[in-house]
This record gives sequence, structure tokens and C-alpha cells, in this order.
Amino acid sequence: MLGEYPIKGRRAADISASVERAVGAGELEPGRLLPPMRELAERLGVNPNTVAAAYRTLRERGVIETDGRRGSRVRSKPATTGRESIRVEVPEGVRDVSAGNPDPALLPPLGPAFARAADRGDRQPVLYGDEPVEPELARRARAELDADGVPAGPVAVTSGSLDAVERVLAAHLRPGDTVAVEDPGWGSLLDLVPALGLRTVPVGLDDDGPLPQDVDRALSSGARALIVTDRAQNPTGAVLGAARARALRAVLRRFPETLLVEDDHGHRIVDLPLHPLAGVTRHWAFVRSVAKAYGPDLRLAVLTGDEVTLDRVRGRQRLGPGWVSRITQRAVVRLWADGAVDTAAVAGAYGRRRDALIGALAERGIAAWGRSGMNVWVPVPDETGAVARLLHAGWAVAPGARFRLAAPPGIRITVSTLGEGEAEALADAVASAVRVGRGRGVV
Repeated sequence: MLGEYPIKGRRAADISASVERAVGAGELEPGRLLPPMRELAERLGVNPNTVAAAYRTLRERGVIETDGRRGSRVRSKPATTGRESIRVEVPEGVRDVSAGNPDPALLPPLGPAFARAADRGDRQPVLYGDEPVEPELARRARAELDADGVPAGPVAVTSGSLDAVERVLAAHLRPGDTVAVEDPGWGSLLDLVPALGLRTVPVGLDDDGPLPQDVDRALSSGARALIVTDRAQNPTGAVLGAARARALRAVLRRFPETLLVEDDHGHRIVDLPLHPLAGVTRHWAFVRSVAKAYGPDLRLAVLTGDEVTLDRVRGRQRLGPGWVSRITQRAVVRLWADGAVDTAAVAGAYGRRRDALIGALAERGIAAWGRSGMNVWVPVPDETGAVARLLHAGWAVAPGARFRLAAPPGIRITVSTLGEGEAEALADAVASAVRVGRGRGVV
């Protein structure tokens, strides 16, 4: 049943750790059936309740699933084996358009802003017990949120968008609860939800964002939370339009106890208007990261939401890291005050690169998505084959499996660093890879 891998341990924590290590190392593959609890207890010489506790921990961590009399097995996409492992190793000489990173040439210099922030820190050190949020950062962030129609609420600062989402989900949900997520969607988020012991239910989307009928179906079936990307959706580039936002608000009004989480990581790299959903449900959160516009290594996001949600998030944060570096916060304030990022210029640069690739693909009969941001999503009939053929042709793209639950196959192409003329060559390679797949009868 388990091949050569022996589960070890005398305590529940040791047994669950043994299984989790094996799953992470690939020694217990997705779908592998685990021994019945009594059988494993006898083999290890422990009480069956100990094994039951270990299996319960593994379920809560999203490593295994239990199906009644059919037993427990490793999840098809266990949280222990992150989607980041579903990637292409890029050989030397191959053009990498898979990573999802911003163009370094469009990121502002950080040195002057940090120098000024550090100088102020020397004069006014931040000590234990000081406020966790830089007052000027909160003021500027709140003013921009107000201008974009995001409801009033307190401001917190987290170590990036994913940190904010994790804290919000943990503040309200318990293992076994279901979260409605976009499909295709952000791979890291699709890893995070099961890692918290939560279940995912996919919600389809088009260029205008999540489909209202899918959201209605997910919430009607018991999903307690919904996560929506407002702009620059990863991997499709979708943008929540005005009409779609009205339709989604109408659905959410029927489910006022839904925890709504909105991710606006496209802020300052997208020049399309924001149409927030926040405020319709009792508990909500809205997060903006500075990663795409100012640099991923800043690890900073602004979070707002209803009073209860923010109070829980800030309370738990105090018990852990305490706060995000005020020096970093002050540097970000300086970048904002200096106008270090020209949103129109950055959005225009990414837009021209997306349009060039999408247009070149269309000329070759290949459909693609990408209304905003730095990624283009290309549906393909044979995902594995397309990725392999493109790699052979000199292009590394991201496999769609990193971003999908039930959605059809596809590939994600990051256009952020595409140079002049590269779109034509890349489109030729994609068209060739897709046609070969179709020619082999793949559907």
C-alpha cells in the first residue's frame, strides 16, 4: 500500500510529521492510500486514537483527505507539495517568460528613500510599544482608498498580499470551511487555502472577473469566504468591470455572512478604474501590495476592512511578528510622496507588451487573455506538450497546472520584459507548439 516508505512515530505529532515529510519529498504521491488507522496503530504499537489524531492533523493541514469507508489518501494537490514546484527549469540560453516578475527597469530606485527613512530612524527610533503603522502611511493609504470608493475602515500593514489574506482567513474560518477562489487563479493562494485546512471551490472567470453564476453556486453550496482579484488578475489579466461588480454585489447581498477578501495587487501598474465590492457583506477585507509597482522584496501591503476583522488581524499580528518594519513603511511613504512610480507610464509599457503578444497570437489564430497587468493566459489543448515544445524552441512559459483547479489547460506568459520584436517570435513558437498538439489529436 505504501511501497517502500514506512510511516514512523509514537506520538500523533511524529506520525503526522512523518507522513508530511514523505509527501513533500515525493515519496508518498498524490492519491496514495494510507493504512487504516487500526492497522497503522498496530504496526506502530500505539493507541488507535493516536493515529486518529495524526490523521486529523494531516487533514487540517490539507495533506490528506478522508472518504468514509474508502479510507484516507494523499490529496491530489496536497498543501505540502506547493504549486511553485510545478515549474519549468530554465536551461541556459532559454528566454524565461514564466516567472511573473515585474520589469526591473520599471521599478524605482530604493536607495534614497531608505536612506531618508533610516536617517529618521536614527533620530527617532521605533521601540517596543510604539504604533505598528506609520501614521503618514495610514493617512496616505486611506486617502487613496477613499478616492477609489473602498469603504471606511482601519488600516493595518502586513508582509505582502498573501500574508494579509492568510491573516484574514485565519481570523474568521476554521479547518474544514470552504473558500471560493478564482479558477484559474493565483497559484500561491491555491496552495495557502488547503494549507490552512480549508477547502477550495472553483469560480470561473472571464475578462471582467468572476462569473456571478459561479459565485452564486459556490456560496449557495456553503462556501464561507470569497476571494476576488480586482485588477491584473493572475494569471489571466482580468479586471473587475462596473457591470460585473454590480452583478457580484447583488449576489453577495443574498449572502451577507460571506467573508469577502479583495486583492488589488495591480494598484499603480494598472490605469483602469477600481470597482470594489467591499461593504456589501458583514465582514470584508481589501489589500493592496506594493510588490508589483515598487519591488517584491519590500514585502509590504496595506490592509483595510471592517472593524472586527482588522481588530482580530492586528491582535494576532501583535502576538507574532509585532509589526512590519517602520523603516520600510517610511521608505514606502517617501516613494509615494516623491511620485517614484508613474502609473500611466508603467501601465502603458505593460499594456503595449501584452497587446503586441495578444495581437501577434490572434494573427496566427491563437486566442489569448490579458486585459491588464503583466501576464497573458493562452488556452492550449495539450498543456504539458506545449510547455515542452516551447522550451525546445527556446521559450520557458509557466504551466497552467500551477494556476488551475477545474479550468481547462493553458499556459501563462509573463510579458513584463518582452523586448521590441520578441512578441512576433514568441507568437510563432506558441502557434507552432499548439498546432503540433492539435495535430496529434489532443482535445
